[in-house]
This record gives sequence, structure tokens and C-alpha cells, in this order.
Amino acid sequence: MERFSMTIGGQAVAASRAYAVINPASGEAFAQVPAGEVAHLDAAVAAARAAFPTWSRTADSERQALVHALAGLLETNMPELMQLVTKETGKPLGGLNGVGAGMEVGGAIAWTHVTADLELPVEVIQDNAEARIEVHRKPLGVVGSITPWNWPLMIAIWHIMPALRAGNTVVLKPSELTPAATLRFGELANSVLPSGVLNVISAEREAGVGEAMASHPGIDKIVFTGSTPTGRRIMASAAGNLKRLTLELGGNDAGIVLPDVDLKEVAGKLFAVTFHNNGQTCACLKRLYVHDSIYEPLCQELARLARAAVVGDGLHEGTQLGPVQNDQQRNYVSELVEDARAHGARVLSGGRARPGAGYFYAPTVLADVTDGMRVVDEEQFGPVLPVIRYSDIDEVIRRANDNPNGLGGSIWSQDLAKAAQLALRLECGSAWINEHGAIQPDAPFGGVKQSGIGVEFGHYGLEEYTSIQTLKIMKS
Repeated sequence: MERFSMTIGGQAVAASRAYAVINPASGEAFAQVPAGEVAHLDAAVAAARAAFPTWSRTADSERQALVHALAGLLETNMPELMQLVTKETGKPLGGLNGVGAGMEVGGAIAWTHVTADLELPVEVIQDNAEARIEVHRKPLGVVGSITPWNWPLMIAIWHIMPALRAGNTVVLKPSELTPAATLRFGELANSVLPSGVLNVISAEREAGVGEAMASHPGIDKIVFTGSTPTGRRIMASAAGNLKRLTLELGGNDAGIVLPDVDLKEVAGKLFAVTFHNNGQTCACLKRLYVHDSIYEPLCQELARLARAAVVGDGLHEGTQLGPVQNDQQRNYVSELVEDARAHGARVLSGGRARPGAGYFYAPTVLADVTDGMRVVDEEQFGPVLPVIRYSDIDEVIRRANDNPNGLGGSIWSQDLAKAAQLALRLECGSAWINEHGAIQPDAPFGGVKQSGIGVEFGHYGLEEYTSIQTLKIMKS
């Protein structure tokens, strides 16, 4: 049984009791972590506030070097962190098209290096004989980070690194389901960071630590990745001290396939962008609209790929898809599939939980589904793809946009100019042509409508961890 500590004020901290972390491939505990309480949050916030004045005044070049050093720690400890990510999330070490724990840790390294090299230069608005006006970006203070269970380490890095780069200090609480890799990173990071700059606490949901973070008067900004209902609650709680917010919330991304595609080629790409990480990614493709002329053959090819996918323990070589991360989520996926079946959907592959140990669900392709079915209207967040027939392009754009979410969307066509025009009509924060969900550390990413507030990545994301101060110097 592996054991981990919280990190508060640079010190390893236990709690009065611990709780078990479950490996979803077996349904059995593999680690124990501290069951933190609101008192631990208060201590972490106090440590972060005490560290902020010195950290925020640290030379920019020194902060940059320390963030690069954190990337080095991730790289040095990559094998250990990959194992922890696989054990707590179920995602394979390699995975479908290389999307697995290796990509998660490797992506965390890349994001850290790119973020370290971002700059926030002073902008000069006016400089003449009368006056000089400068716009400065200043750190906010203490950033509270709340991360989800699907990409626990990489999303923590997305939150932590721009906060530190801009001169903020951080209190991080990972999901109670997947805290191990993040706690371990907190231990490693504090071997190079000054005490109190990065604090990592773990807690069960019932302890109310996440809710306390959202309303805590000592936290100046909350960055949260997770469900839309939780994001709404955080937004309401944050009003007490007008916290800044970055919320990356649910997505129910639509993809639209035009009739001119190469069917065999596009099917493999569509399968990959839908089913990697078992569909447990906010920006996975989750609703696929296919033109009537190619509907049946594309459905059958997707189903063939689903039946051929290697599902199993992520620690085993060759596994492409692992389990659903937790039994509650697997039950929800099953509920959506059964509802679709009851309303006339054809189950072309999967459609059932795998018997035996672990939280496995067979990769599922559904045909003859329609808008209005729960499996289309709700975010499945699991290994399920509903394929919806269309004939009119203007009508399908309207249908794709008729959803409260607006994270991502895609158009699939050999006519790139036409596809780009259609993509710009999608109501989403990111749109892709012949791709879906591909993000990178220098391009902004965020949602519209109910999919969030603010953006992450690149200089746009870095600016969200700062306030603007205008300095006017009179010369006469």
C-alpha cells in the first residue's frame, strides 16, 4: 500500500486519519492519502499568503528558472508518475494512439517548459512630452486550484504553472478520487520551491474543503476544471470577496462529417478523438453528425474499430482503453445507453459493462439516435459515441449549436475552405478541421455558454492570473 502526505508550508503533513485510493482496473485500494479538513485548508492558505510577498517580488528570471526546474523534476520522475496516473485513473501507460499516462506526464513537462518561457511585458500606451502611461500585469495573490479525476496531473500543471509564473502562490486540492500523483508532485516541487509557494491538500468530498476554498476570504482566485453544476456553485460561493475565476466546465462537443470525406481514413481519426482516455475528456468528440449518404458505412466502420479495441488493465502492455474511472460514472454511462436502447437506438458495438473486477465498459457505438435522446443531449463522459444522421448542412449546424455547452466542435471534410467557414458558425470556444480536441500550450482554450469562463494556455491564459495596474507618469 503506497502512502502519501499533504504539503503545507513546505512540510509534509498528515491528517488524523487516511482514506483509500482505488485502482479502477481492479476495484481495490492501492494507496492511502490524508483525509484533510478545513483546518488544513486554513493552514495552507496562511502559508501561501505568507509566501506571496517574497515570491511576487522575486526576480522574473528566477521565477522562470524555477518553473523550468519543476519541468525537470517531472521528467526525472516520469516513470513513477506514469505508474501513479495509471493506477488512479485507469488510463493505459501507452493508450489508444499514444494517449495515456505517458502523454499525461509528457504533456505536463511540455506545458511547464512553454509556460516558463511566457512573458508579461509592460505595455506603453503613451510616451510623449506630457506623460508616459504604462500598463503593468501584477499577480493576484493566492490562487486556489481544484482539479478533476480524468487528467489529474496534467490539469494540475495547467493550473499551477501559469499561477507561479505570474508570481502567485497556490493552494491545490485534487479530486478525492485521484490525489496520488498530484500529492507526489507536491512533494517533489517543494524540493525546489520556497516554502508556502505551492501547497497541496487532499480531502474527501464530505469534508467540504472544496466548498470552503470557493468562499475562503484568503484566496484571491479560483481555477476549476470539472462539471458545470459544480462550477455554478463555485461561482456563487466566490462572490463573497469577488474572487477572480477561470472555469473550464463540461463539454458535449459535436463533430459534423461532410459527404466528401475518405470514409476509411476519417473513421480511424473519429474513433481516436472520441474514445481516447475512454471518452473521459472534456474536449472529446461526444456527438457525431454524419451525412445521410455515408451514414451506414461510417457507423459500421466505427463499430468495427470499437470491437477491435484492446480493453484492459492500463499497466499491461498493448492496452488501448482502460476502465471507467469510478463505478458511479460507469453506472451513469450504462444508464444513458439503456435509455437510448429503449428509445430505438441500434447498439452496433458494446452496450454493456464487462463482468468481473474493475469498472470496465465496452466501447459502444450507437446508430439511429436522435437529438432529444439523453445520450445525445447529455455529456456521456465515457466510452460511448452516438452517431446522428443529417441531410441539410444549415440544419445540422443549428442542431449542433442547440446545446447549453460550448467547449469544442469540429468539421470533417476535404474542402478546407468550406469546412473553416462552417466551423466559424459553431458556438464553441475551440473549433477544429479534420481533428478534434487537439490543444497546445501556446493556443488559448476555453468554453462559451455553459462550458466555462475565461481561457487557459499561452499569454491569454497567463494574463488571467494577473490584475492590470495603469501607471501614469507626468512629465510636465
